[in-house]
Amino acid sequence: MTLAFTFYLALNAKSILNSALIGWAYGFGWTVFGVYWLFVSMHSYGKMPAWIAALAVLLLALYLGAFSALAMATGAWLRKRWSASYIVTGLLVLPSLWALSEWMRGWVFTGLPWVVSGYAHNASPLSGYAPVAGVYGVGFFAALISGCIALLPQARARSGIALCALAVAVLAAGYGFSRAEWTEASGNPISVRLLQGNVPQEMKFAREQIVATLSLYHDLITAEKADLIATPETAVPLFARQVPPDYLQRLSNFASSTGSHIALGIPVNDSAWEYSNSVIGIAPGIPAEPERFAYRYNKHHLVPFGEFIPTGFRWFVNLMRIPLGDFERGPALQAPFAVRDQWVLPNICYEDLFGEEIADQIAAGFYSGKGEATILLNMSNIAWFGDTIALPQHLQISQMRALETGRPMLRSTNTGVTAFIDSKGRIAAQLPYYSQATLTATVQGYKGATPYIRFGNSALIALALAALCAAGFIARRSLKRRSEF
Repeated sequence: MTLAFTFYLALNAKSILNSALIGWAYGFGWTVFGVYWLFVSMHSYGKMPAWIAALAVLLLALYLGAFSALAMATGAWLRKRWSASYIVTGLLVLPSLWALSEWMRGWVFTGLPWVVSGYAHNASPLSGYAPVAGVYGVGFFAALISGCIALLPQARARSGIALCALAVAVLAAGYGFSRAEWTEASGNPISVRLLQGNVPQEMKFAREQIVATLSLYHDLITAEKADLIATPETAVPLFARQVPPDYLQRLSNFASSTGSHIALGIPVNDSAWEYSNSVIGIAPGIPAEPERFAYRYNKHHLVPFGEFIPTGFRWFVNLMRIPLGDFERGPALQAPFAVRDQWVLPNICYEDLFGEEIADQIAAGFYSGKGEATILLNMSNIAWFGDTIALPQHLQISQMRALETGRPMLRSTNTGVTAFIDSKGRIAAQLPYYSQATLTATVQGYKGATPYIRFGNSALIALALAALCAAGFIARRSLKRRSEF
């Protein structure tokens, strides 16, 4: 409803500037209330002065709000240039520009697609559009319904009925897509144990805590066998070369004696100055050594200011006490981890915001016929953000990735939300926040390519551009007819 109200205000704005300010105000407010928890990470854990942390959040919100402002301003400009009607603008122009602005927000300056509007609909009929056009496509159809609502106050009775019918048709089509089986079961189900260590963030990298953390995860891993045992991101807060000489070997011996596969979150340094945020795979029968692993995945999409330092901003990062702040990027395409007859594709924390990058990795295996990922695994540590809405937001994001790819998503986190999400994006099981526990599940892998895996965000871009072209055509034709009378 808030987007519908924004569209209503933009449609009735007196100038392009007013439309831009309306969009900016909406985007600013949306962002401030959606990512306020960044203040917690910067001030409570990073020890940045409170006023600087608060100012940083406000400036970020102003920047992200600019994308909404651009969408509303461009809509007003096109309406004026084309002499487009309210209906054409509300049903074709604004939904298209809204979706494109969210897509742009996902990649400009490496992107920050948190609190994208499509995530609000992963349990609604609109979720059916996710495997077709991704989260931005869901946002497009949500915006289309918002356009219908925004036009109702000024619509005549017959037009109002048509607008309601269109909104219902959009929902019905989404429900129909949700019933489609885009992927199919592959191989045999595997047993999975997802570990939630609940190590306090303020203690995670403290020297006096490291021995306890190593012991904790050793005990959690070896407590019981499973086909796949997964830890959170950087569960081991030391470089692989720094852990006690027998630590990895003991885990390797456990894997070999029980037939278990272990996905261990640990930073790996390839030289004195190069290190990556990694997942190493420990497999039965393959020795695990500090420089040789059965499997390794290096995080590719790094967090600005947290995992890499943008040019000119080292002074800002130096205001915080954040360890391991300048990682090397892993390759964009990386192979999944073989577990029995399943292929598990890891992504680390923030990476699961970027659906097209995950889809590209699945597509690479699908088209090559070698190692097509059948299960997704997110390993996170968002204890940086405290007990805030960041935790359920991130769970919601993982649900959308499952919907887009038609594959189950496993989540192993430090403080929450550790969960098993099925291939339809439904939460099958989860652990309570801020508890030390293990989630056990039996997971069936899926293979095949959804339209989103095949085409990524191209489908949404093509849809939005086609709608804009249609709007221009209709507006010009209407103008020509009016000029003939």
